[in-house]
Amino acid sequence: MIRTKSFSVGQKVLLFNSRLRLFPGKLRSRWIGPFVITNVFPHGAVQVRSFKTGQEFKVNGHRLKAYYENFVEHTVDDTPLGTVGSNLE
Repeated sequence: MIRTKSFSVGQKVLLFNSRLRLFPGKLRSRWIGPFVITNVFPHGAVQVRSFKTGQEFKVNGHRLKAYYENFVEHTVDDTPLGTVGSNLE
């Protein structure tokens, strides 16, 4: 089953690299990008722009997934648990 994806203009996405290679590399990622969405067409077509080259092209929306920026680490408070009723008899 294909799940519908909704994209908006200005959103960052990754593109699935579907080119067939003989030896792609075991741990190499097939997702390239990030790209920025410049236009969303009906029936799933999306126009994206590359950050590196600035080139714009249309792709099928099924070949895209959302790109999430690096997460910001938060400080975590350590609370020592008291040993209540610790009778070792």
